[in-house]
Amino acid sequence: MAAQPQPAVTRAANETGGGAMADQQEARTAAKWVLFLAAVALPLLVLYRAVAPRAVLVLPGAAAVPWRLGAPRDGVDLDGEDARLERVLRGAAMANDTVILTTLNSAWSEPGSVLDVFLESFRSGESTRELLDHLVIVSLDTTAHTRCRQVHRHCFALVTDGVDFSGQKNFMTDGYLKMMWRRIDFLGQVLEKGFSFIFTDTDIVWFRNPVPHFYADGDFQIACDHFTGDPNDLSNSPNGGFAYVRSNTETIEFYRFWYAAREKHPGQHDQDVLNSIKGDPFVAELGVKIKFLSTELFGGLCEPSRNMSRVCTMHANCCIGLSRKISDLNAMLQDWRRFMALPREDKHSVSWTVPRNCR
Repeated sequence: MAAQPQPAVTRAANETGGGAMADQQEARTAAKWVLFLAAVALPLLVLYRAVAPRAVLVLPGAAAVPWRLGAPRDGVDLDGEDARLERVLRGAAMANDTVILTTLNSAWSEPGSVLDVFLESFRSGESTRELLDHLVIVSLDTTAHTRCRQVHRHCFALVTDGVDFSGQKNFMTDGYLKMMWRRIDFLGQVLEKGFSFIFTDTDIVWFRNPVPHFYADGDFQIACDHFTGDPNDLSNSPNGGFAYVRSNTETIEFYRFWYAAREKHPGQHDQDVLNSIKGDPFVAELGVKIKFLSTELFGGLCEPSRNMSRVCTMHANCCIGLSRKISDLNAMLQDWRRFMALPREDKHSVSWTVPRNCR
């Protein structure tokens, strides 16, 4: 018997059902592709956020400055500069992401000048030679950067448009003030990148590793021109030439506040402004723990350490004039070598012969 033709209604229903099944299959295929693309894109997004330069946060009301890594500058690849800084810091960092930083201009970088004495002190000190692996020299002009690359491994060029930092900058001159505030701004950026630091002026000689002598509960620890004997006493006279700063929310905000405060204190350098703000209620609200370092361990010409068996660093502070600094820094190294050459029982008889030219 011949097959009976399907009724038109049944045939239409079958065609409609087949089309629906095809649509469902296409939907399932599309969903699989969406899941696959999401699985590929998500790790890439995470990786991008991990390596992408962090945004530079500017304190509300703070004046724009040409050297912030986040500010546009003609002819400068900002992404490249930021990545270069990250790379240099990462290459020099200790296991806990701490770096040693110093700033340098051409006047202090010439052969036989401050830089040579500074580096030699690391080689002559107790357990300090290996710290050179963690030292980043931040050059403020191209001549200083060229010299750095000749004598040291970790160098970072921080060139400021329209400002010449190459020559000698005497205390409290306009060039000196610009250089000091340039430094504060840069150090704040290092903290924002997640790196803690030991900052040291180049006119400081290192005799012992200072790290074991830092306070476990201090966020911001700074050397003094004059030390009262109490590390918590806000009446201590801080010296910005040597500081240990942990990277955390409190110190990042503190450096932003410190840098912005320059506008309320025109004509003052960073150290004087620090003296003005260290007791500010806002600093207390931040919760940043400030500690002042003893001059017995971190001395200088203002107040020399009296204990050569414990001293970690000596600073050519309270001294104006490059040639005077170099002379007394060399004298400090000579005193140290004389001390180290003596047998233990005779070391107590050695004392500093400085200040000489920096009186």
